[in-house]
Amino acid sequence: MKIQLAVSDESYEEVKEFLLSKGIELDDEAEFVLTQRDKYAGHLTVRNAKTAEKVHISADEIILIESYGHTVEVVTSEETYVTSDRLYQLVNTLNPDKFIRVSNSVIIARRKIKQIRPSLSMKFVLTMENDRKIDVTRSYYTNFKEAFNI
Repeated sequence: MKIQLAVSDESYEEVKEFLLSKGIELDDEAEFVLTQRDKYAGHLTVRNAKTAEKVHISADEIILIESYGHTVEVVTSEETYVTSDRLYQLVNTLNPDKFIRVSNSVIIARRKIKQIRPSLSMKFVLTMENDRKIDVTRSYYTNFKEAFNI
């Protein structure tokens, strides 16, 4: 059996050793995910978009996560990565104090916002740390306002 781990950095090695000792394989592409209650992932396992090399990146490095159909890109200031996880899985894995979903296809790092500009029709346009413009759609407008006390 193969399992993907979604646990805190503090617990990762201990849980990994336990599962391996029981003959359970760890695979970041596994169908089953073991998560830790009330803890959020400190890192994501992703693939480099150019080289397809599998790497672990810190959640603190992430600027935004965006989906295009079946492709989910994780953008940092240095590189763009891809993951097989879906946006709904990632939003549940990442700390809501650090990340917020702003549309059906985008999750942003709250501290990587450079500018928030109101727009027409109950929307905001965000300028991220990497100068990328992201729309907060009407469906997420109220949650965004509450999260930032706007």
